[in-house]
Amino acid sequence: MSTDTTTCPATAGVRNVTLGDLAGMLRDQQARTVDIVAPAAAIRSRHGQLVIEDTAPALGADGVTMTAGTYTPTEVCDQGLADKLGIPASYLRRTREQRPDLYDANVNAWLDGDNRKFLIRCLRPTTGIGPGAARAFLSDGYKRIDNLDVLLAALDGVRNGGVPVEVDGCDLTERRMYVRVVCEQVQALAPALLAGYRSPFTGAAGADNPVVFAGFVISNSETGCGAFTLTPRLLVQVCRNGMTITKDAIRAVHLGERLDQGVVAWSGNTLDKTLALVTARTADAVTTFLEPRYVDRVVRAVAAQAGHPLADPQEAVQVVSQRLRLTDVQQAEIMAHFIRGGDITAGGILHAVTSAAQVQADADTAHEMESAGLRALEIAAAL
Repeated sequence: MSTDTTTCPATAGVRNVTLGDLAGMLRDQQARTVDIVAPAAAIRSRHGQLVIEDTAPALGADGVTMTAGTYTPTEVCDQGLADKLGIPASYLRRTREQRPDLYDANVNAWLDGDNRKFLIRCLRPTTGIGPGAARAFLSDGYKRIDNLDVLLAALDGVRNGGVPVEVDGCDLTERRMYVRVVCEQVQALAPALLAGYRSPFTGAAGADNPVVFAGFVISNSETGCGAFTLTPRLLVQVCRNGMTITKDAIRAVHLGERLDQGVVAWSGNTLDKTLALVTARTADAVTTFLEPRYVDRVVRAVAAQAGHPLADPQEAVQVVSQRLRLTDVQQAEIMAHFIRGGDITAGGILHAVTSAAQVQADADTAHEMESAGLRALEIAAAL
């Protein structure tokens, strides 16, 4: 049996969209959002869909009443169900694909007798009919920091920082939002890092374009897949490779007070305080990450490891890929980018990982690969 999700698609994965396009998607999504806190006894799985009592308005002879709502779980929601109910995630995915009756039986069996309440983040259908989408299955202590609110608050923080920046691209997935900010006025020369490198995209030589720009990434999850995070990022001019410095990231986790049962009406006062913190931290990020001395310090540290020669480049790519737990396909892509880059040093491994990240169709995969770039450099330099 298959389930119908066509009437209410969850967040589709989009890559490298403009800021305006991202804002439009988030406004549409926020307008259709419904958040529900329900006890386990009020949640049932039927034909692979979650049926939650008293969550859908219905107009009848007696006016508007609340009836059971039906929501099709996304992969992220299924992961939350598996985590909260103690069901192996791989098994739950398999039952959804092959035996929806077993999916229902397992979810319902573990919900029976459970005394907890859960927050289910849902989207109403786009057409007003059919099932909605259950985007996340979370603790009732989860604190909402929605993508649109984060985006607007962070942009306020950028303006408050007083440094001219541009948005270099935006990604949106079921798990996270990513907004890449760059400031080309704050730059550093990196001749040692780029001396032997050429862009795998254009063939342009790094020695002729040894410039690195300052920037950072704004990321957030509405579905329990990570904190609101501001991560410094350097952008290499010659190839547009990004280097994210994860150790210096600023984070704010989604933990709050227990929520009352029912369809959630989030406190405006609490939200205002949260977003004020987002704005302040973004202004701090502008001050810290877009500062020439910070950029120079990071470039020097990276260049110090990048010049390490590789005795066996193929083995280096294999070791790096294994330690970063990359797939065989990703390893092959990194090797291809390494060859085209022409830099047979540890720095060439860094460039290959971050340029391969650019061509990933999945934004979460791309972000994870780029975030692993400096770790790849460390591994290669130690060989």
